[in-house]
Amino acid sequence: MNDKAALMPRRREAHPVPYWPDYKTSVTRSPSLPLLSMESTPSEETGPRFGHSLIGPLDNNLIVNYTGGKAPAVGERIRVHGRVLDETGRPVPQTLVEIWQANAGGRYRHIKDTYFAPLDPNFGGCGRTLTDADGFYEFMTIRPGAYPWPNRANDWRPMHVHFSIFGHAFGQRLISQMYFEGDPLIDRCPIMATIRDRSQIERLVAPLDMQNSRAMDYLAYKFDIVLRGRRQTMFENKPEGM
Repeated sequence: MNDKAALMPRRREAHPVPYWPDYKTSVTRSPSLPLLSMESTPSEETGPRFGHSLIGPLDNNLIVNYTGGKAPAVGERIRVHGRVLDETGRPVPQTLVEIWQANAGGRYRHIKDTYFAPLDPNFGGCGRTLTDADGFYEFMTIRPGAYPWPNRANDWRPMHVHFSIFGHAFGQRLISQMYFEGDPLIDRCPIMATIRDRSQIERLVAPLDMQNSRAMDYLAYKFDIVLRGRRQTMFENKPEGM
């Protein structure tokens, strides 16, 4: 970042409410004491590195990367693409972007996911890529399904993709989620309700991008990630991130 650039203070009011009784686990997870600001240490500022140079040719294609290209995953094929930008609209190149998600039925490949939807034997649910010189990234994947979760009597998570954006050290990781335009569950999700600023919710919703869709193949969704500034993307771990 340019040291001479104007400082844009963090908008604390845009962050989700930490204590939100309708989001059941926030009751036990929300802080009960004032937050502390602590200086970073050399280990956070200088390492460890996270394999920026170890990107394989199928890593950003979740449709086939779990089987090494031998068999495709089941579900609606989609393309998720966009740019990683700083607060002034400049591209952030060579940034490690990772995603993970549920399969088309709404189930994660995780030992603790016991939802009734079946696992797809050809879908691992995670991928990664590096932004190019202009900050662009893209993934081919399957549209994830919605799924129920044990919060209130009948709560469902909207279709979503988790994003992780890495800088060059452990203390430079940001985490967010991408939602899909038109999903009616977004406005019914207790987790999304913790974000009181409607404009912040809208920045998490990827619009349908027909211009970059491919006929008879896949739809595209455009999701730009802004690291700081007034148009920044909502990050789950922003207080501990960049």
